[in-house]
This record gives sequence, C-alpha cells and structure tokens, in this order.
Amino acid sequence: MPTQIVVAGALIAGSALLVAQRERPPQLAGLWELPGGKVAVGENDADALVRELREELGVDVAVGERLGADVALSSTMTLRAYFVTQLGGTLHPHDHRALRWVRAAELPELPWVPADTTWLPELAAAMGRGRR
Repeated sequence: MPTQIVVAGALIAGSALLVAQRERPPQLAGLWELPGGKVAVGENDADALVRELREELGVDVAVGERLGADVALSSTMTLRAYFVTQLGGTLHPHDHRALRWVRAAELPELPWVPADTTWLPELAAAMGRGRR
C-alpha cells in the first residue's frame, strides 16, 4: 500500500506565523497546527497544498521550499511541510475553529498537534529572519 502524503503550509508574514485550530477529530480538536491536507491521487505536493489552503482558508498561495524533515504519522501516512506565500484571497477558517497569527515566542506555549512540534525550532528561526 503506498504511503499517503499529508501536506502542511507555513504562512509567515513579517515575523508572524499563521496557525489553525483543529475542529476534528475529537482527539485533536482544540489543538493548533499548520493548515493543509491530504495529497490526492495524481496530485503533487504543491498542487495539493494550493488546493487545501484554498478550501480550508480561502486564500491562494505560492508553495516555496520544504520545511524540515518528513514526519511519520503512521506506518502508511507521512506529513511534510512547505513554506507558502499568500497571493490573494481573504483568510477565513472554513475548516477550523479559529485562525491566529503568532510570534516566535508564542510557539512553545501553544497546544500543538503532536506531529507539528517537530518543526517548531525551524519555524522560530524562519520567523526571526522575517521570512515571507
């Protein structure tokens, strides 16, 4: 069985990162994450991330470089993240409880979905550089 890839987008504006609060499943509800979703059959990572962020957040993005290493979610599912730049649209939590802009100092204070904590040091470093 092929591995299911899940992609997540790190949207940094100035020195703030956009994070999204999960609505579901129950065991992850209320936790914060980088928004994204599953790569569909026939899609590449970038196309999937553009589609997912349009569906979930209402924004159009350009997908940039990879963020950190892949994270194994299970024996059949892998999470990978990319930096993204907003090109248009208006942010709205279509598939999340809430959206929030956070500073680097706030990253360790948030209750994160466990998989996304892998990238916190790299996110903090990118935010410190004012990466867009």
